Formats: sequence, structure tokens, C-alpha cells
Amino acid sequence: MTAVLPARAPETSDVPAPAPQAAPAARTGLLRTSARFAGRWTIRALVATAVLAFLGLAVGPHALGYRTLTMLTGSMAPAIEPGDVIVSTPLDVQDVEVGMIITYHIPIDDHRVVTHRVIDVERTADGSVSVRTKGDANDAPDPWTAVLSGDTAYQVQAVVPELGTAITALRDPAVNKALVYGAPALLAGWMLLSIWRPVRDEDEDEDAAADDDQVAAARS
Repeated sequence: MTAVLPARAPETSDVPAPAPQAAPAARTGLLRTSARFAGRWTIRALVATAVLAFLGLAVGPHALGYRTLTMLTGSMAPAIEPGDVIVSTPLDVQDVEVGMIITYHIPIDDHRVVTHRVIDVERTADGSVSVRTKGDANDAPDPWTAVLSGDTAYQVQAVVPELGTAITALRDPAVNKALVYGAPALLAGWMLLSIWRPVRDEDEDEDAAADDDQVAAARS
């Protein structure tokens, strides 16, 4: 006699099917949004830096009375390096003391402006003040005694590293021409983008929402 065995139903697996991967369009949208955000804040930072530099170098000296000069030599290194910008404020000549770093015209040759440290002060009965100075990096004092003219001297109060190097680079004819013609064009382009951006952002938000709907439909 032949036995007939019941047929076995096909086994079913309880392991869920792998979820579909996120659509490439969603990742592309995220990268595009991140790049747009970074570019927007980079432009804002550059504009803010340019405005602050203009206010500090062009407007501030007239409004607040301080002076800015670019250090051209290494005579005051390491306190002031070549290319640094120094900020000097007015000081009564009677208040000049040993140890101060002052900016003044030398009494010989071309009467150029130097910024050195005061090592000796002499005051006379008529109220005039004479100083001896020395650069921190120089081996010997300056070979002159300078009489500070007028009632005001200028004392160094702050040093902005490397700013003078950037200013010198901006004075290059090629760079200057690029700024004269390029800066207005960039500003105009930035303003146009500011006007156009809301519509573009709205369109991209709709595209991103559509991509999310597609991904949700694929997972269901």
C-alpha cells in the first residue's frame, strides 16, 4: 500500500523586506540648500568686513581723531612687524613718558614719520619737550634728539597685524581696477539675488516636499 503524505505549504519568512533607499533627489536638495546657506553667509561676512575696514581706516580718523599708519620696517619687531597697521591716539606733549611708543617726524633728512619707543624725555622752562627714541629691534638709539612740535603727540595704542599688507595689495593697479569695476558688479548681483531668492526658495521647498512624498510612498 502506498502512503500519500500531505503537501507542505510554502514557508513564509517573518523578516521584513529591506526599506528602499532615500531618493538621490532628496540628498541633492540637502546639498544644494547647504551650499546656498554657506555662500549666503560668506558674502555677508565679506561685505561686513569691508564696511568695518572702511569705517576704521577712512571714517574713524576724521570722526574720532586717531591716526592709522602702516609699519614699513622691522625696527619695532616683535611688538610691531612690517605690514602691521598701528593706531595712534593724541596725547599732550607734557604727558609723554619713557617707555611709550610714539609716532613723530624725525628732525633730519626728509623729516619722515617714524614710530619708536621713548628712552629719554627732556622738558625745558619754556615748555618744549625733547625726546630720544629707539626701535626695539635696533642695536643703538636713534642718532637725533627730536623736539615735539605743537601741543599734541601721538601714542600707539593698538596694532592690527598684517592689515597693512592687505592695504598695500589693494593699491596694486590690477587689483585696484578689479575692485573699481568688479565690486559694483558683485554688489548689483547680490542685490538681484536678494530680490529673486524668495521665489527660488519657495520653488525648491515645493520640490523637496514632492521628493519627501515620493520617498514615503516607496516605503509604504
